[in-house]
Amino acid sequence: MKHIFGGQAELGLDYLQLLYSNPTQMLPILCLVSKERVTGKTTFLKWLKAIFENNLTYLTNDNFSSQFNIDWANKLLICIDEVLFNKEELTERIKYLSTTNFNKLEAKGKDKREDEFFGKFILCSNNEDGFIKIDSEETRFWVLKIPSLKNEDTHFLEQLVNEIPAFLYHLENRKLATTHKTRMWFTPDQVRTVALNNLMQNNRNRVEKELVSMLLNVMDTFDIDEVDMCPLDALQVLNRTRIKTDLTQLRQILKKDWKLRNQDNSLSYQKMVIWSDGGLALTDAKGRYYTITKSYLQQNFTEDEKIDETMKFDDFCEGSI
Repeated sequence: MKHIFGGQAELGLDYLQLLYSNPTQMLPILCLVSKERVTGKTTFLKWLKAIFENNLTYLTNDNFSSQFNIDWANKLLICIDEVLFNKEELTERIKYLSTTNFNKLEAKGKDKREDEFFGKFILCSNNEDGFIKIDSEETRFWVLKIPSLKNEDTHFLEQLVNEIPAFLYHLENRKLATTHKTRMWFTPDQVRTVALNNLMQNNRNRVEKELVSMLLNVMDTFDIDEVDMCPLDALQVLNRTRIKTDLTQLRQILKKDWKLRNQDNSLSYQKMVIWSDGGLALTDAKGRYYTITKSYLQQNFTEDEKIDETMKFDDFCEGSI
């Protein structure tokens, strides 16, 4: 438990205790990720299979994307190994299933029927940065990066299985370390991890990353802590790079993703521009601008996530190529 859940071992015990004693309780989508091999992810799933037996099933990406779900829709635990959900519809599907209490069961050659659903998902992947597409507001995922084992014990699973009766006795008698505070029991802060933050940051699109890079570049160049910007300003600058976008996408980033508000009226501000030689400048302009602060960017984009060191903003300026 300590190897899989690390510093959140007590939360991990609560997770298994709720699975065992209160199976209809909604729980987060548990994701075990690691680029390294020999981490114990598969052993953990095999141990859970030994505990929950026919109430746990294994799926592949193809199984989950299939319209026929009669073989897994009535299980308590649905474990998907080597996850890589490239399609947004798969992400939306698993998010919906993690919070619904009814689902349509469909078997080949038979009509659909609605039935109760209380399945919990466990996803395993070797792709830490992009096995699934989620946004920065997502609260349904509990992502854990699993370290590799220093010493591999080939008989460890057998030892775990032998201890199952004692472990279940422990779950029946221990006191939960957490209380029921959200629909998925745990609060977003309780299950927020570095691995989850990394996944969210890497799911940001290239336009957003380059916009952040550009804004920080302007702030550093002119030694300022905030930049006033209209979407058209950003479009004109970004269009001088290999990153192509439009006003609709830029407005969505500023309003929906960053939750910023522009000025109610057209006011004077310092507009950022880029010259043909790649140089940056601030010129007088007028418009309903947004204000972006350096502190906001630093809090929401860590240095190694916001800028790919192999593709700096300056390298894309026409005057620098």
